[in-house]
Amino acid sequence: MDFLIEYGLFLAKSVTVLVAILVVIIVLVGTSQRQRESISGNIEVKNLNDSLKAVTMSLKHAVLSPERQKMEEKAEKKQSKEKQKTEKHDAKVGEKLKPRLFVIDFNGDVQASQVSGLREEITAVLSIAESTDEVLVRLESPGGVVFGYGLAASQLQRIRNQSVPLTVAVDKVAASGGYMMACIADKIIAAPFSMLGSIGVVAQIPNFHRLLKKNEIDVEIHTAGEYKRTLTMFGENTDKAREKFGDELDDVHTLFKEFVSQNRPVVDIDNVATGEAWFGTRALERKLVDELRTSDEYIIEQCAERDVFLVTYVVHKNKIDQLFERVVRLTGASKFHHSIPETYIQ
Repeated sequence: MDFLIEYGLFLAKSVTVLVAILVVIIVLVGTSQRQRESISGNIEVKNLNDSLKAVTMSLKHAVLSPERQKMEEKAEKKQSKEKQKTEKHDAKVGEKLKPRLFVIDFNGDVQASQVSGLREEITAVLSIAESTDEVLVRLESPGGVVFGYGLAASQLQRIRNQSVPLTVAVDKVAASGGYMMACIADKIIAAPFSMLGSIGVVAQIPNFHRLLKKNEIDVEIHTAGEYKRTLTMFGENTDKAREKFGDELDDVHTLFKEFVSQNRPVVDIDNVATGEAWFGTRALERKLVDELRTSDEYIIEQCAERDVFLVTYVVHKNKIDQLFERVVRLTGASKFHHSIPETYIQ
């Protein structure tokens, strides 16, 4: 009996060591693999007209009688033939076919990490888009770091620079950095209870100086340049450093207000740049949006007039990355963040 107990303990220890070694190997290999390989992916395009038609047909088959279904199918076939003839005729005489609406989704996190995919999607769309086409960005973001959302906004500006109409739809939230992106659009539509605005800046950083001092732990910070470092996590923060950091926040806020004013001159910037956020109905009163409606309403309406395509950039993941992500999910590991103060437009 004692032998079995000892053997079981030995086996458990061996398995634990092997699992630990395996996790370390996966982490190291996964990290090196990601460093060696550049992120690659492909553009996927989905015709939303066809998707809407398929849903409609499924519902008709479920609720209509067999006789009515036959009548609907005949009418649909007749309409389809007439449409094909019209398109062929227009092509022969050199007339343009139906304009297009390109739909892009942006679900932003604090770091605006989806901007890499947004870049690829916009590049693909602009390679074929014309001034008669339109781009609809379904935007959802509570804001985040300044440099991330500044770049995301610049990507949307590329659409405007090419004279392609841009519409932004906000179904849930486009606040702070999210609104920085939204205000570039020719038109902003929003659901009545979506959240918009929050034109303000915030930064926060913990400071452990007193705790370290209490435990007689010294931290040395060496810099070249008076303001190379202002507030720190471990050193002693001075009033001068706080004042300088506050000036930097004020400057970012000023730039943010100027950016919104430039792109939406109808907005009374002094009235809305208080850091507050409003529901869609109140945002409309303050001219932060142009119309109250959901993205679904807009897309269905456009399907009657345009060919509507959902454009998505899908990142390729190798097997090692997939295995690494599974290990991260199982262990509850999270990403490491820089210990320097980060400024958020929130």
